[in-house]
Amino acid sequence: MFGEAPEFSVEEKISYDRNEQKRALYELLSNETGITLDWGILTGVRPLKLYRELTDRHGREKAEDMLRSVYLLSEDKLSLLSNTYDVQMDAHYDMSPKAVSLYAGIPFCPTRCLYCSFTSNKFSKEASVKYIAALKKEIHAVKDIFEKKALYAESIYIGGGTPTSLDDEEFEELLYEISKAFKLGQTREWTVEAGRPDTITASKLCLVKKYGADRISINPQTMKQKTLDLIGRSHSPQMIVDAFKLAKEAGIEIINTDLITGLPEESPEDFEETLKKIFELGPNNITVHTLAVKRASRLIDEDPGIAFRQANTVRQMLEISKNMLSERGFKPYYLYRQKHMAGNFENVGYCTKGTQNVYNIRIMDENQSNIALGAGGISKVYFPEENRLERIPNVSNYEIYIDRIDEMIARKEQGII
Repeated sequence: MFGEAPEFSVEEKISYDRNEQKRALYELLSNETGITLDWGILTGVRPLKLYRELTDRHGREKAEDMLRSVYLLSEDKLSLLSNTYDVQMDAHYDMSPKAVSLYAGIPFCPTRCLYCSFTSNKFSKEASVKYIAALKKEIHAVKDIFEKKALYAESIYIGGGTPTSLDDEEFEELLYEISKAFKLGQTREWTVEAGRPDTITASKLCLVKKYGADRISINPQTMKQKTLDLIGRSHSPQMIVDAFKLAKEAGIEIINTDLITGLPEESPEDFEETLKKIFELGPNNITVHTLAVKRASRLIDEDPGIAFRQANTVRQMLEISKNMLSERGFKPYYLYRQKHMAGNFENVGYCTKGTQNVYNIRIMDENQSNIALGAGGISKVYFPEENRLERIPNVSNYEIYIDRIDEMIARKEQGII
């Protein structure tokens, strides 16, 4: 079997006993199929959070021994956790309990991607005008709460959806309101998702710079045109090249780009070619995602078994990305996992020296309050004395969010303490 249980605290012993059943089932299935999983029996979204907590409690060597014996992690994944932990430790954080991370969501995109399960809708001017008006109301209310509680934003992240799907007028209105309400001297970074290159213009990037955001994401997912067409991305690889050029001309300091391993009909050679083309563009951060087949996506209806078939392909792609990124000085700085991922793998954000995204690190570590504005936003208020989070959800549907904006504000007024 798997040996004797290490010496645990009472809480850890309860967890160990519960995991014994998982280990027994894992061993049975592994013997029957000949398959082992790199993450063993670990199913959580935040494996690095567990690594950090065990390290804080027991020291690094014992923590890694526990991850081997209790959760059956492979040496490769232990190495990934260890390396990511080291890069995170090099980042600087504001440990004041008054420092929070702030998120604002824009639930619009030019088109809906094949694999997408997020709260996103096709952009329309009429809908966006109403949505921004409601979001402004929430921004002003949360600003008042921050002032009463002496809170401030260590980091700001505008995501979606695709924020740059807004037209220039609404996009500027959004940036202006966020800047006026939350960008203070203590704010370390401000990220704007500009993910779809078909929404990126010189004027929008100038607005990003004007209002003080210093990071954007340009997310091709792949540089293969056939795949882009297949997954419903209404842009070309050349548009990615053009978007990078515009961002650099606008003086954007840090650019992240997202890629996905395991996309339909892509080979490891295709993924390697995508990486080569992305390196030529010079991003500071590259996030390598594993295809996850979610229940709310079109992909699960069209090809529900793709995650199983793509497991070995994804393994090869992840190995290619690890080697190629390492050779060019990129290091893993945050990671997370999702349900229904091809091969049961992970998503990893890589960075060049000194460009870690603090927002990404903090929301994955869950050791800071995160206040989320907009449709689908889920705020989490952190109580450090108890190492506990309290959720304050907004509704996901943007039309219902608009209709019930006063209720969303009341939830925050009662929950942010």
